[in-house]
Amino acid sequence: MNRDSNTYTIVYAGVMVILVALVLAFTSQSLRQTQQKNEDIDKMRQILRSVRVQATPADAEAKYNELIKEAFLVNAEGQKVDGDAFTTDIAKAFFDHKPLPVFVADIDGQTKYILALRGNGLWGPIWGYISLDDDKDTVYGADFGHQSETPGLGADIAKPKFSQEFYNKKIFNSAGEFTSIAIVKPGKTAEGRDYVDGISGGTITSQGVNQMLYDSLSGYLKFLTAKN
Repeated sequence: MNRDSNTYTIVYAGVMVILVALVLAFTSQSLRQTQQKNEDIDKMRQILRSVRVQATPADAEAKYNELIKEAFLVNAEGQKVDGDAFTTDIAKAFFDHKPLPVFVADIDGQTKYILALRGNGLWGPIWGYISLDDDKDTVYGADFGHQSETPGLGADIAKPKFSQEFYNKKIFNSAGEFTSIAIVKPGKTAEGRDYVDGISGGTITSQGVNQMLYDSLSGYLKFLTAKN
């Protein structure tokens, strides 16, 4: 074939495009397993932080397998249903009203129920996990994350100082009514419900956490009020 012809140029360019596409596809496929493993480890660390357990990427899986005794999905009626709690797409589950994941941890011989949270902040999605004592009312721990909240302001929801405010708060009032936990401006209070101080300068993100807690926990309400 004449290398100076248009046909040669077109064929050569086409072959190169195909070769590059194959190389990129192979590389992406090769790295996907590693990427998925890293995502799984990160999720394990988040779940563990919600029960006040810190883990490194190296020991997260071992600690998770040691402390998480059970994981399952529950539907809107609070009933266990088939499915993989760990791999459930939480954002889709909440949006489509599908079964939600529950993780059961054993911490020093005490049962903790870990529930997933999902909502919206100022600039993008926010999420987290909250753990409850075996009374399914008292908060044992919490962990929050975000995609793009403002550093030094809304992004502070991911710091331990904020999540630790939730310790020992209750999501039901003294009459047994579901109230969630209010996020209020520092110095303010919330009548008839437990509350924590929001992030100074991060009002919209704090409001997002407030709404996320109420909406997400509402999805688990039948499970939380069911007798063991």
